[in-house]
Amino acid sequence: MPRASSSDCPHLDSVGEITKEELIQKSHGKCQDCEVGGPNLWACLENGCSYVGCGESHTDHSTVHSQDTKHNLTVNLTTLRVWCYAWLTGLKNIGNTCYMNAALQALSNCPPLTQYFLECGALVRTDKKPALCKSYQKLVADLWHKNRPSYVVPTTLFQGIKAINPMFRGYSQQDSQEFLRCLMDQLHEELKEPLPEPFDRSSTISVDSGPEEDSRSQSDEFQSCESCGSSDRADNELHGGGVGGERFYTHSFPDIQLSNNAVHPRPQTPAPMENHIPKMSSSPPKSSGWPSLNPAHKKAMATFSPPKNKRQKKYRSVISDVFDGTIVSSVQCLTCDRVSVTLENFQDISLPIPGKEDLAKLHSSSHQTALVKAGSCGEAYAAQGWIAFVMEYIKSWFWGPVVTLQDCLAAFFARDELKGATDSIFFLFRLRNGVKFCKMQSLPEILCIHLKRFRHELMFSTKIGTHVSFPLEGLDVQPFLAKDSSAQTTNYDLLSVICHHGTASSGHYIAYCRNDANNLWYEFDDQSVTEVTESCVQNAEAYVLFYKKSTEDAVKERRRVAGLFNMMEPSLLQFYVSRQWLNKFKTFAEPGPISNDDFLCSHGGVPPNKASYIDDLVVMLPQNVWDHIYSRYGGGPAVNHLYVCHTCQIEIEKLEKRRKTELDMFVRLNKAFQEEESPVVIYCISMHWFREWEGFVKAKDNDPPGPIDNSKITVNKNGHLTLKQGADSGQISEETWNFLHSIYGGGPWSRFARVTTALECCTFTDRTLAALNYLSQKKVIILFWSMSIDFCIMAIYSNSPH
Repeated sequence: MPRASSSDCPHLDSVGEITKEELIQKSHGKCQDCEVGGPNLWACLENGCSYVGCGESHTDHSTVHSQDTKHNLTVNLTTLRVWCYAWLTGLKNIGNTCYMNAALQALSNCPPLTQYFLECGALVRTDKKPALCKSYQKLVADLWHKNRPSYVVPTTLFQGIKAINPMFRGYSQQDSQEFLRCLMDQLHEELKEPLPEPFDRSSTISVDSGPEEDSRSQSDEFQSCESCGSSDRADNELHGGGVGGERFYTHSFPDIQLSNNAVHPRPQTPAPMENHIPKMSSSPPKSSGWPSLNPAHKKAMATFSPPKNKRQKKYRSVISDVFDGTIVSSVQCLTCDRVSVTLENFQDISLPIPGKEDLAKLHSSSHQTALVKAGSCGEAYAAQGWIAFVMEYIKSWFWGPVVTLQDCLAAFFARDELKGATDSIFFLFRLRNGVKFCKMQSLPEILCIHLKRFRHELMFSTKIGTHVSFPLEGLDVQPFLAKDSSAQTTNYDLLSVICHHGTASSGHYIAYCRNDANNLWYEFDDQSVTEVTESCVQNAEAYVLFYKKSTEDAVKERRRVAGLFNMMEPSLLQFYVSRQWLNKFKTFAEPGPISNDDFLCSHGGVPPNKASYIDDLVVMLPQNVWDHIYSRYGGGPAVNHLYVCHTCQIEIEKLEKRRKTELDMFVRLNKAFQEEESPVVIYCISMHWFREWEGFVKAKDNDPPGPIDNSKITVNKNGHLTLKQGADSGQISEETWNFLHSIYGGGPWSRFARVTTALECCTFTDRTLAALNYLSQKKVIILFWSMSIDFCIMAIYSNSPH
């Protein structure tokens, strides 16, 4: 990046008088925060400020100082290179990719996500192609590095997106919101981790209840409609709508679309002792007891006990941590007044833009009363007087309807009356009249709002050009919360907004983003970056908006912890905390309980596979800092000794031995089966289950499969199980079946899975025997047949995997 000059940096006006000799003298000093010496010290150039801090090769206190004081200019005391923290980087258009550039700029100006990729790089690991998380991490590093250029070319990331979704291939204009969904879905898929078994956290301070807790707390309030039919499916959806399982859901309501989890220097708290490399022992504490292994090597079929059903895991990633919220959808039967509830995750909300008539209904007193009685969002308009409403209504005749973001939210969360048998709810209830409405149960750290500006008909598309006014600060979603929601912070401040200029068939995307270092707004138009006023942002034609939770308590808490670091009290114990959780503390309004699960196993030690890079996963805190944050947030567990878990090591060795035993046995049995010219018995096995087992023995999946499940490849005909025609099945020998079944159990097996190639206990004529012998040599499987004297009618299927 070129040095700041009077022609391109307006902040040079704030520089005080300073000589080269004074800078040289400062270069022999130390960082005023951590007292580390040079090189790579930076001096603040703000008039009247004499601060000197270390650079990013240490703990980057110069960046922390700039963010705390909003002093933008600093100089490297070794190279005398001047740096402006407000210098921003654009993205080059590489072929009608403004939709991608605007989305990337808006997303990269979300501090919780960007700081994760900058500070928790060791967690950005994946073996899934095209490794989009690596490409995005590289892009974020290029955008916010001190030596960043004036623009970056996002070629690698664009190639990865095209490999995932063919829709983005070519050079046609695409939808920015669809690009966001594709990118975030893939990032989650690559970075997701299974949620571990929870520790005993009786003292944990819970910030937000999880979906399962929500469902349990509501089980008494929401009941099924006995007079209108069963609600088993609703109950299943309610209990399956949490973070676990598939992440994204499609809402059945007509006006909701739920998708299936700045110059950004370091935030205001200094990074404590990040250059410390923790020491690890190879053994657990002496007080721990360790189970002994049975030295006797048993045969595979006797060693492995039949496993239980494979439980569906719950997953989380930085994407779900930052963007996941929960909506509770309620449907009330007007016959019996009972309510059925569905709990669903969302990562963005698609809001309708109400027209003139819709606005009149939303603002009318009768509608307010109805909404308040239904417990929906009437509070959003309860405080609005008639005078204001009349003035807005008159203005709408001359300048069009005055639509606010609160109007869009109110339209989205408004109750909807169900009439007629064509409503989508009738698969749950046998009724003709009902009411459905939804509310937010838990709030995301960053709320992504998509305004539905485009309507796609059969032959053409149209765009709604209505201006929607939106607040830059203080978006309150309290009126749209469920009554029993545990959300504490309900105010949001705008981070960035994606805008579309043009028509539905052609146009251009730009983004307005707030710089987290100086709170100024900038326009990102591909590789051009320009500072703009707040009024310019508020007049923009918003398409996608990113709001972040806002609370002064989080800012005060960070300052309090920073003060504890500066006290430098002697400490007898040092505690390790997850670098990922510390990033949450520095960027989230509600970081939640301390979670050290990402560097600990269920036994409290370091998993062997993470031992080589454990120093990238943890930060060491002095005792006074740990005591404070633990008393404030709870969680844990407390860790002041890192050791490689011996139990996990034994389990890994045992698992590897099991994999090798099963794989070697299968290969040997299958080879013998392939060499057998005329097998007497052939068993069929579900390829879906077999692929899971194959992934386990080849170490692609850590968990073994559940019991063998052949239910999907069979059909019941007259009380007899037979193989489905065209079923996704494979053929194995009787010995292979017995081997796998002895380990995993399951079925059904026996005759439905057995296919005979010769008739047992029957007499054949020479001609019939010759036919059977010929078919056997041709590897033809006879599935059913009947015989009369020497005439044979056979249904013959070719010998194939199906």
